[in-house]
Amino acid sequence: MNGIRFIDGGESHGARLVCILEGVPAGLKIDSDFINSELKRRQGGYGRGGRMKIESDKIILSSGVRFGETIGSPITLIVENRDWENWRERMSAEGEVCGEKVTNARPGHADLTGAAKFARADVRDILERSSARETTMRVAAGAVCKIFLRECGIEISSAVLNEADLIKKIDAAKANGDTCGGIFEIKITGAPAGLGSYIQWDRKLDAKFAAAIMSIQAIKAVEIGDGWANAAKFGSEVHDEIFIDSDKKIYRKTNRAGGIEGGMTNGEPVIIRAAMKPIPTLMKPLKTVDIATKEPTTASKERSDTCAIWAAAVVGEAMAALVMAEAIVEKFGGDALCDTLNNLKNYRARLEKDFGL
Repeated sequence: MNGIRFIDGGESHGARLVCILEGVPAGLKIDSDFINSELKRRQGGYGRGGRMKIESDKIILSSGVRFGETIGSPITLIVENRDWENWRERMSAEGEVCGEKVTNARPGHADLTGAAKFARADVRDILERSSARETTMRVAAGAVCKIFLRECGIEISSAVLNEADLIKKIDAAKANGDTCGGIFEIKITGAPAGLGSYIQWDRKLDAKFAAAIMSIQAIKAVEIGDGWANAAKFGSEVHDEIFIDSDKKIYRKTNRAGGIEGGMTNGEPVIIRAAMKPIPTLMKPLKTVDIATKEPTTASKERSDTCAIWAAAVVGEAMAALVMAEAIVEKFGGDALCDTLNNLKNYRARLEKDFGL
């Protein structure tokens, strides 16, 4: 087994969203209620818009799970879009496909560049897939990985920073037809030291986390530990000194590195922070150009949120879970869960015995 692989498909207002998750060991009991609870978390948070009143996401397990347990084959997960009926293609009386074309691209979105790249005259062909609705399936796949990680003694959580101030800002933005972003923090506990590698650039775990989190729509910055703050300090103020207690156990008094050194987990909690820019869809639209007429106009308005930082944090958890689950499977292998857990147990025992970790 080479690790976890994940791919998803579907559009924001298409009939359904689907993903395939491969590499999860056989024998893992899957709790559909937990997956649904994660999907519900993604739909919550202060500042969400009208779409969340329409959709009530429920997972459909289409393959890879039998009698509530993984069987080693690819897991297919599906979520139906209720809003599909309001947006699906319809035939006109003349027998032609009808639907409103969108040509006024939004600044800050994939609209203009995507239309140019794929030679599309209708921006909806771009915005439907680039929409954050796609993250529904990331959360579904991430929920499966969270279940797997819990079996490995690893937990993942998140928090939105400066919530009180942000809520006030959201209220002001909504009143003005504007949007706002925010910062969230992900915490991973229970991971053993040594996941990831310093050997090659593409095996460094912090690089994988950064790529995974940055891939989330509207995320523009990612840091591990006190990344930005550390850049302005002296080394003596930054690096987490190593101590040993009376039982010969190694420990740190600080965790400014965010649990990763040299591209590997070091046994401390992994801390990841991400900055989300304001959503590009404003109720008071920004200036743009109509790609059909080449005339000045204002950006299109889609059903949208004022702020989606709480949802982004849930998606961040899911992406972190996918990366961490992949790291576990890569290091400990095991087509069957019992083998993976046995290998992990032996590794933890060796770290404790030989290095006090």
